[in-house]
Amino acid sequence: MAVEDLVAWADELSNLIREFPFNDFVFLFYPFLCAVVGGIILYFTHTDYWDKPKRYTVPAPKKPDEFKILDNPTVKVSGTTAIQCYNPATGQFLGFVNPSTPAGIDRAIAQAAAAQEKWAQTTFSERRKVLRSMLQYVLDNQEQICQVSSMDSGKTMVDAQLGEIMVTAEKLQWTIKHGEKALRPSRRPTNLLMSYKKNTVHYEPLGVVAALVSWNYPFHNLIGPIISSIFAGNGVVVKVSEQTCWSAAYYTSIARGALVAHGHDPQLIQSVVCWPQTAGHLTSHPGISHLTFIGSRPVCHQVAASAAKSLIPVVAELGGKDAAVILDSAAPDLNRIVDILMRGTFQASGQNCIGIERIVAAPGVYDKLVSMLEPRVKALRLGLDKDVGAMVSDASFTRLEGLVSDAVAKGARLLAGGKRYVHPDHPQGFYFAPTLLVDVTPDMAIANEECFGPIMTILRAPSSSASDILSLANAPDFGLGASVYGRDSDPTLKAVVRGIRAGGVAVNDFAVYYAVQLPFGGVGGSGYGRFAGEEGLRGLCNLKSVCEDRFAWLGVRTAIPPPVRYPVKDQGRGWRFTKGVVGLGYAITIREKLGALVDVLRNM
Repeated sequence: MAVEDLVAWADELSNLIREFPFNDFVFLFYPFLCAVVGGIILYFTHTDYWDKPKRYTVPAPKKPDEFKILDNPTVKVSGTTAIQCYNPATGQFLGFVNPSTPAGIDRAIAQAAAAQEKWAQTTFSERRKVLRSMLQYVLDNQEQICQVSSMDSGKTMVDAQLGEIMVTAEKLQWTIKHGEKALRPSRRPTNLLMSYKKNTVHYEPLGVVAALVSWNYPFHNLIGPIISSIFAGNGVVVKVSEQTCWSAAYYTSIARGALVAHGHDPQLIQSVVCWPQTAGHLTSHPGISHLTFIGSRPVCHQVAASAAKSLIPVVAELGGKDAAVILDSAAPDLNRIVDILMRGTFQASGQNCIGIERIVAAPGVYDKLVSMLEPRVKALRLGLDKDVGAMVSDASFTRLEGLVSDAVAKGARLLAGGKRYVHPDHPQGFYFAPTLLVDVTPDMAIANEECFGPIMTILRAPSSSASDILSLANAPDFGLGASVYGRDSDPTLKAVVRGIRAGGVAVNDFAVYYAVQLPFGGVGGSGYGRFAGEEGLRGLCNLKSVCEDRFAWLGVRTAIPPPVRYPVKDQGRGWRFTKGVVGLGYAITIREKLGALVDVLRNM
C-alpha cells in the first residue's frame, strides 16, 4: 500500500511540474543569473566594497634633459662614487644615483623604527585601506610603471605587465582578502593534563625588517616585501640593486604615497642602494629583525655570515635550474605546451628566478618537441618593441657563450643563437640571441648551472619511467620550481610530481604557484625559508605562544601538589607521584591510565 501511495504521489508531483507556468517567470532568469555571476565576481575581486580606495599622485622619475647614448654603459664610472644608471636595451643614460653610506643606512633604519612604533598599533582594517589604495594606484598607472621598468631593466612592456604588474596586483589583492586570516591569533589544542588551559599563538610585528632584492623585476621585487612587511605591522628597509636603482625612488614613492593618503608616516618604508662593500652594514645591523635575500648563492654566503653577527634570521631565495618535464602522455597537448615553454624560457630574456632552465622530455615526445620548438626559437626577434628584450648587462655574456660552447664540444646540437647579439638599431644595448640547445646531457655544465639568460636546453630522458625522468630532473643542486606536463590520469605524472625536488610544482602549467600566492622558496642550492602566502606573512612576525587558564573564573589554576613542593620531603614518594602523573597523561591504554591514577592517589 505504501508503495502505491508513493507512486501516486510521484505522479501527482510530475503533473504539477508539467502544469507549472514556467514561461511566466522566464523574465526573472537573466536577472537572477546576472546577480549570481555578479556576486561571484564581487566576492573574488573586492573586500569591504564600500570602503573606497583613495587616489593619489606620485611624480614620475626625472629623465635627463639631454638624450645621450653611453659608449660603455656600466654602473661604475671613474671620477665619482655615484651609480650610473642607463637603459640596458639602448645604452641611454638615465642619470646618477648617490649610494647610501653606513650613516645613511642608520638613519633609514631609525626613521623606519620610529614610524613602526605607531604603525604597530594600527588595525588590520587600517592596513587594508593602505594596500587597497596602493592597488588602485598600480591599476591606474600600470603603463607608466611598466615603462619605467622597461627603461631600467631592458624588458619589453609585455614582460613588464606580466612580471611587474600582474603579480604585484595579485599579492596586494591576496593580502587584502586573506592577510588578516593568516595573522589572527590561532587557537591550538591542549592535552589531558593541561585540559584546564587554553592555548593561542599570536603573530606580532618584529619591528624593522629588511629585504635585499635582485634587479630582474625592479618594481615587483621592491614592492613585494613592502606589502607583506607593513601588513604584518613592521617597518621595512629594502636594498635595491645598483643595476636598477634609477626606478627605486619612484617605486618607493608609490608605496609611501598610500601611507600618506591615509594619514600615516611615510618613513615606515625605506629604500636604499649601496655598493657591495657597504651592504654588510645593513645585513648585520642590530636594528634589523629579519632579512629576506633574493640573489645568488655566493652573495648569500656573505649575507648569511653577516646576519649571523646579530643573529638576524634570513630567508634566502637563490634562483634555480627549473625543469619542465614533458611526459609521453602529453603528446596530444604539445601545441599548447610549446607556447608555455617559449614564454617560460624567454620571458624577461630568461632573467627569471622561476624561468624554465631545462626541458626534460620523455623519448616518445622528444623528437616532435624539438621539431616544433626549433622554428619558434629561430623566429624570435630582439628589441623592446619585438619579442625578447635586453639583458640587464653584458656581465654574463662570456660565461653563457662558454657554457654553450662546452655543451656543443661534448655532443649537444646548437640549433639557434648561442652568442651575444649586436642590435642594428641599439648597438650599445645588451642582447643575447635566443638560444636552442638540444641533446644536452646531465654531465654538461649547462645542465647544472643556472643560465639566467635566453637559453632553452632540452634533455632526452633515458626512458619514460618516473625514476629515469626524476634522475635528470633532480640532478642539479637546485630546487626552486618545476613543471610537469602529461595526462592528468597518467600515474607517471603523479609519481614525478611527488618525486621532484623543488619548492613549487606546476602541473600542466608554468610557475602558477607564484601567481596564487602559495609559499615561495626552494630547497638545496635554491635557498631556504619561504615568502608569500600565509607562511610568508607569519615569517615576518614574532610567534608568541600564550597559555591561559580556561576556567580562571572558577578558580581552577595550576597548584604545586605536596609531594613535589619545595622542600621535597620524600624523593621516592615524589618520584612515584610524578610517574603516576605521566602515566595518567600519556599511558596508551585505559587500564594503564587507571593504574597511574592509583599511583597518584597513593602518593599524594
